[in-house]
Amino acid sequence: MGKSDPHIDATMRAWLARQRMFFVSTAPLSGEGMVNCSPKGSDYLRVVDDHTLAYLEFAGSGIETIAHLRENGRIVIMLCAFEGPPKIARFHGRGDVVLPNDADFAKLAGLYDGDLLGVRSIIRINVERVSDSCGFGVPVYDFVKDRDALRKWTEKKGAEGIRAYVAENNAASVDGIPGLSAEEAKSASPER
Repeated sequence: MGKSDPHIDATMRAWLARQRMFFVSTAPLSGEGMVNCSPKGSDYLRVVDDHTLAYLEFAGSGIETIAHLRENGRIVIMLCAFEGPPKIARFHGRGDVVLPNDADFAKLAGLYDGDLLGVRSIIRINVERVSDSCGFGVPVYDFVKDRDALRKWTEKKGAEGIRAYVAENNAASVDGIPGLSAEEAKSASPER
């Protein structure tokens, strides 16, 4: 049934490339804090190497992932096969937040085509454990299309509008854990 591995092998890398959706979960240190689980779609997840994943993190109404990672680093990425043979894969590890003004940002951004309008950061995960399981309980879905709402929102806001939105809405998590400072918000939605 399921197995675990300390790295991302070639078979897993090929399977990841075919998936159209993934989920990100983080939690604060406090047992009273809110656990966060965010769905991510489109083509944002990349395998950097056998022990590293990265994904584009767009401006949004919450800042939970960034706040939690800065507080404790714990993260898990989960993918389910909604088409083809059933499978669930989880990537447990430690994540860090790579902002557009950080030294590693340009190298990681080079993994993606197109502009970075709306990108708040790149989340990089040092994968400590890769596990898969059967996925027998996951239903089969047909992919219809990616939604264009995020793209339309970012185009309407423009880079300066996104920076202002991030500064106003992403200073702290729902539990009050620090998110992005006003100075850090100025680097959101970078020009390529």
